[in-house]
Amino acid sequence: MWAWGYNEAMGLRFCVLGSSSSGNAIWVASSTTQVLIDAGLSTRAIEQRLAELGTSVSNVCGVVVTHEHADHVQALPVLHRRYGLQVYANEGTQHALRMDPRFDSLRWVRFITGQGFRIGDLELWPFSVPHDASDPVGFVVSDGPVFVGIATDLGTPTELVCHRLRPCRALVLEANHDERLLRNSNRPWSLKQRILSRHGHLSNADAADLIALLAGPHLSDVFLAHLSQECNHPTYAEQAVCELLQERGCSHVRVHLTYPDRPSKVWDSCE
Repeated sequence: MWAWGYNEAMGLRFCVLGSSSSGNAIWVASSTTQVLIDAGLSTRAIEQRLAELGTSVSNVCGVVVTHEHADHVQALPVLHRRYGLQVYANEGTQHALRMDPRFDSLRWVRFITGQGFRIGDLELWPFSVPHDASDPVGFVVSDGPVFVGIATDLGTPTELVCHRLRPCRALVLEANHDERLLRNSNRPWSLKQRILSRHGHLSNADAADLIALLAGPHLSDVFLAHLSQECNHPTYAEQAVCELLQERGCSHVRVHLTYPDRPSKVWDSCE
């Protein structure tokens, strides 16, 4: 068990509680503040996986939402009812969710895409990403000296995405599919087209290209997220990224996997 507690010497930490096409949630913590980025797992899974880290939902200050798709928000109504958590979202995401009565009574806090905001001693900068949702965003999260970037759903790495993620010491970035597996899958062609579009999801090759582009001397760790359980394999994703990093002379960047059924490694800026 990895126990969380107040300690001024602790730096910025995060753990991908679970990530796949069926559900996504990320825990981020400073020495005094804990938040969730998305809550697309079941409430029980979130509770159990936080307990494995030595903390609990009652220590979380709020849930910050990237976009309205079910695999990022499904636990919000129960988390609100059980713990009274505030939900941070931009206007487009909030409007899309409030069309469903299950989400209408949540404790909403609105942020503006492109403008930073604070939760406790964490600062978050939301930036636009190309994805098929109302106003989807990625985040850069900081405790002051350290920056962590999160972009789990995007169809193409725009100049803005690259600009926002470039200062980060650690990244959570999607490597959604192996293009060959996707094209040969039994999925409808319309779905394949959506996933492959600039508003869909990054392939392993796309993710590798972006990570290699961002892999300056300050980047230490990358977590590969949102792997399709049908159209990808962890070995394929990891191999694509590691091989390109090696080819570009960036073998200092450590590559980690995330999982649908268990938490990832805990990243700690002090380690």
